[in-house]
Amino acid sequence: MTGKNVMPFKIMNLGLLDYQKALDLQQQYVKQKKSQTLETDIVLMLEHPAVFTLGKRGGRENLMVSEAFLKEKEVPVVQTGRGGNITFHGPGQLVVYPIMDLDRAGMGVADFVHLLEEIMIKMAGDAGVTAQRSAANHGIWVENKKLGSIGLSITRGISFHGLALNANLDLTPFTWVNPCGLAGVSMTSLENELQQKYPEATVSIPTVKASFIHHFTNMI
Repeated sequence: MTGKNVMPFKIMNLGLLDYQKALDLQQQYVKQKKSQTLETDIVLMLEHPAVFTLGKRGGRENLMVSEAFLKEKEVPVVQTGRGGNITFHGPGQLVVYPIMDLDRAGMGVADFVHLLEEIMIKMAGDAGVTAQRSAANHGIWVENKKLGSIGLSITRGISFHGLALNANLDLTPFTWVNPCGLAGVSMTSLENELQQKYPEATVSIPTVKASFIHHFTNMI
């Protein structure tokens, strides 16, 4: 499934970064890729402060709390151009934005989504958690609980936005929405799953980042 003509890529570890700043950075790199002033594919690896984001299909209707409640909690709601519905980002969730020339790599969108899902499945396995795909929604799941999400945008063959894998974040804000627009769906994290068997188990973001770098580098 790996493309045969993948350009050289650079993985940038940005730490905790405001959502809008990360979006602006993505758009900057997309513009450079389109104008061919940047040949290297860029992969942004980061965490966001607490934020809800809406996809092209909307998602505000899936908020189960008031805007006033979110304002009190200091959690903004941001409209984006990615695919998918509403989701939550927060510290303890690894977010990866690959700005990649899929045409050059010889990958279609479905192939790329499948690749990102496979990488997350392997990352979960590294942490000792068995995850799989679901016909209900893109991303990866542990039984009926969602562990990782995918929401992409593609413009002139260039991808941006990307994946979010729950490592050790507070899952409470997910109960304030129908995650990804799916009623009755609960979210989980690597640490939450491990603690079902080993109550003292922990999962660190640096370990999850290292796992992503290993699998992305070997699979792309």
